[in-house]
Amino acid sequence: MTMTSVFDGRFHEWWADVRRSDRFEVTPIPFSEMPQWRFRSDTGNLAHESSRFFSIEGVHVHDRNGATWSQPIINQPEIGILGILVKEVDGVLHGLMQAKFEPGNVNLRQLSPTVQATRSNYTRVHGGNDTPYTEYFRKAGRDRILVDVLQSEQGSWFWRKRNRNIVVMVDGDVPVREGYRWLPLDQVWALLHQDNMVNMDTRTVLACLPVDPPPPPAGADSFQHALHRSYQHGLWESRDGAVNPTQKIVSWFTEGKSRCEWNTAIIPLSQVEGWSRTGEEIVDDGRQDFRILGVRVVAKDREVTRWAQPLLATRAHGLAVLLARDIGGVLHFLLQCMPEPGLLDVVEMGPTVQLAPTEKAAAEAAGQPFVDAVVAGTMGRVRFDALLSEEGGRFYHVQTRYQIVEVGDDFPAEVPENYCWVTVRQLMELLRHGHYLNIQARSLLACIHALR
Repeated sequence: MTMTSVFDGRFHEWWADVRRSDRFEVTPIPFSEMPQWRFRSDTGNLAHESSRFFSIEGVHVHDRNGATWSQPIINQPEIGILGILVKEVDGVLHGLMQAKFEPGNVNLRQLSPTVQATRSNYTRVHGGNDTPYTEYFRKAGRDRILVDVLQSEQGSWFWRKRNRNIVVMVDGDVPVREGYRWLPLDQVWALLHQDNMVNMDTRTVLACLPVDPPPPPAGADSFQHALHRSYQHGLWESRDGAVNPTQKIVSWFTEGKSRCEWNTAIIPLSQVEGWSRTGEEIVDDGRQDFRILGVRVVAKDREVTRWAQPLLATRAHGLAVLLARDIGGVLHFLLQCMPEPGLLDVVEMGPTVQLAPTEKAAAEAAGQPFVDAVVAGTMGRVRFDALLSEEGGRFYHVQTRYQIVEVGDDFPAEVPENYCWVTVRQLMELLRHGHYLNIQARSLLACIHALR
C-alpha cells in the first residue's frame, strides 16, 4: 500500500486541547483497597471477583541445562481487539486514531488505535458503557479487511496473551467522537520519533500493515536508498537481493524454536520462589526485578469512570535495538530467536538486542553477542532513537528505549546461529502470520516505517 506524505497541520493543537481537558487520577493503593480483587485462598493468585479480566499467577520454567526459576505473570485468557479504521482522503490513507487514557501511561494519554479493548471490556463485563466503534471490527466484511492476524504481547510478563490486530477500510462518513481524529498514517509513523506519543497497540497494528513507500526524495543518502530497496527485495520464493530467501528464514526460525528446550507451566502464585507479598506490592526478594502494585483510577471518559486494579511496574527502562547493515545495496536487519516464558511457542523473533527493564535482566545478558557494544553506544550510527511506552492498561510507567543502529561493512555478514539478516519486505511478509515477530520487533518495524 503506497503512502503519500500529507500531514494534519492542526494535530498538535488538537492534542493540546484534549490534554487540557484531562481529569484523571491514578493513585497507588494497598491491595486491601482494591474492592473487587482478592488473593485466592487456595492458590494465592490475585484475581477479579468476576473471574474475568486478568489475574496475577505464577509461571515455572525448566531449561535443558537443569536450571529452574519462577516468577509472577499476568494471565489474561481472552483475545482482545486492536483495530484501526482507515479510509482514503484525497488519495491519502488516514487512520481513525484515539487520544486514549490508560492508567499506566507515564503521560496518561497516548495515540491509540480506533479500538483497543479486551473481550471482557467490549462485552461489558465491567457493567459500563459500550466500547466505541467495536461493531466495525466484529462485523467487518471480508473484502474490507486489510489486516487480520493474532499477535502476541510481552512473553516475559504475559502468559500466552494474544490480540486480534485488525485494519478495516471504510467508505463514507464515520461519526468522529470526542477524543478521536482522522490522521494520515504517514503522520502517525512520523510521531514515533516523539517520546511516549504513539502507544504500543498502535505500533503493533501498523507494523502488520503492508507498506510500499514512495521513492527516496532528492538528496537522499545511501542509507535511505538501501532502506527503499529493502522494501522491494526478499520475495517468498527467491533471493531477489536479500541475503536469505524467506523460506530459509522460516527454516532458521523453526530450527531456533526446536533448539530451545524450555518447559514452561502456570503455577499458583503462592508457589513462586524468591518473591514475597506485602500489603502494597508483590516483589522479588532481591528488589531487582519488576513488581506488582495496586492503583485506584478515576477517568471521566472511559467506559467505567472509577475502578481499581493491579499493574506491573519496573525499576528502569528496557532496551530494544535493531542493527541494520547495507548488504549489496539492500538494507538488512539483524533479528534473533528470543525465548520468553509466556509466549505460545516460547520463541519468537526479537530485536538484535532486547533487555528487559530490570537490573537482573541486564546482568544476565552479559556475554551475549553485541550487547556490550550496543549498551556502550559504540556499535554504529543511531538512525532512530525514542523512548516508547509499553501497554498502559497492564503496566505502570513501563518504557523501552527503541533504537535502530546502522553498522558499516566492518560488521560481519556472518552471524551466530541464533541470528539472521532479513529485509523489510521479509518482515512484512512474516507479519501476515502470527507468532513470528515479538512485540518489540513489531514496534521496531513501525519505527523503520518512520525512517522512510
